[in-house]
Amino acid sequence: MSLKDRIFKKESLARYLDKDGRLVKSMGAGDLIALGIGAVIGTGIFILPGTVAALHSGPAIILSFIVAAIVCSTSAMCYAEFSSALPIAGSAYSFGNVIFGEVVGWFLGWALILEYMLAVAAVSTGWAAYFSSFLSGFGIHLPHAISGYFDPAHGTYINLVAILIVLLISFILSLGVKTSVRFNNIIVILKIAIIIIFLLVGMFYIKPANWHPFFPFGVGGVFKGASLVFFAYLGFDAVSASAAEVKNPKRNMPVGILGTLVICTILYILVSVVLTGMVSYTKLNVANPVSFALQLVNQNWVAGIISLGALAGMFTMMVTMIFSSSRLIYSIGRDGLLPKFLGEISPKHHIPAKAMTVVTLIICLMGGFVSLDQLTNLVNIGTLIAFTFVSLGIIPLRKRKDIPNDGFKVPFYPVLPIVSVILCILMMTQLSAETWIASIIWFIIGMIIYFAYGIKHSQIAK
Repeated sequence: MSLKDRIFKKESLARYLDKDGRLVKSMGAGDLIALGIGAVIGTGIFILPGTVAALHSGPAIILSFIVAAIVCSTSAMCYAEFSSALPIAGSAYSFGNVIFGEVVGWFLGWALILEYMLAVAAVSTGWAAYFSSFLSGFGIHLPHAISGYFDPAHGTYINLVAILIVLLISFILSLGVKTSVRFNNIIVILKIAIIIIFLLVGMFYIKPANWHPFFPFGVGGVFKGASLVFFAYLGFDAVSASAAEVKNPKRNMPVGILGTLVICTILYILVSVVLTGMVSYTKLNVANPVSFALQLVNQNWVAGIISLGALAGMFTMMVTMIFSSSRLIYSIGRDGLLPKFLGEISPKHHIPAKAMTVVTLIICLMGGFVSLDQLTNLVNIGTLIAFTFVSLGIIPLRKRKDIPNDGFKVPFYPVLPIVSVILCILMMTQLSAETWIASIIWFIIGMIIYFAYGIKHSQIAK
């Protein structure tokens, strides 16, 4: 077999279904939507509607969120069809292996490792900062030395809170899918309740005059705003990583993915409507626009609750991403492209415990010791590469007679998948040159690992 034939050899769906059969199918559509909302709705809902309105869209930020959701929905429908046809762990990594061949699958997996772990590490440092601010309101101040990444010149050595929150979430996830999903659902309900409190209080202070002019930056401002808030929707793809642990995946996976997008879009739009109605968009270019708006109308008690909402938002985002990361690393270990022990399932809790441990250690090291300021943009490029290949993959998926799918199918085939690919590529062109250079370095490292280790130990070769 030539090298080209070898690296493009496609994985067997039957083998995946057999291997993933050791995972417990315990999640329903509601659990998936909670996972999705947990990943998509973070602190961004309290920040983006204000800052983007102030600088780019004005009150038309409402339309920016709608445009971004329409763009995102094209990829979401492609994920929904894949998850319905291939109810296996690993998301785009496993889809790529089955449809395009091992080398494409590996690089999609390598992109997702970057997306998931870097996102959690970055959010853990944000959670630590919010938590320290929350404690300071009660007069409790953490020692400076343990409140930042390793930077002896500025007196910080470890971000202890960031490490502890990741360890706590990993412990909860290690108790099994049922327990961790139940816990996540409770926190998501709390988060949505806090958003609803803001909406109910804020609606009494809306002044329609604040919505005029509606297009202060013109129609172009709507699309500029959409390109910025598009990234607020990223995270729904993590839902597809849990496909092997879902009851009736043909029905529940599409409901979970598309339901996440619909509910999150409604919440983003409602917050944008109330926020720009309470305060003129010209005043919203601040670090905490929602809290700022509430303080302007003397509702400081709600502003305090919003800080709890921010903590809850980041917490559930980390729950979903650590969960998805462990399933991704398990999938790659299952295929032999990473050490085989990562593909083992714990007989007690029926979860990939060893993969979870490795994921936790890596995230703790990044969140506790490394400055992530310049690296977080890499999350976006990893996601968009996965979106592009999943959208493109719908075309060969439909032609595979050995993969019948009587579940969800993308409408307007093949036009909509092609539109999705074009939109994803357009979004990638918006990213900075630094992001592209860093991602190329990451993929070179991935290529070295694949050809030095993965190709020799791959299950597909056996």
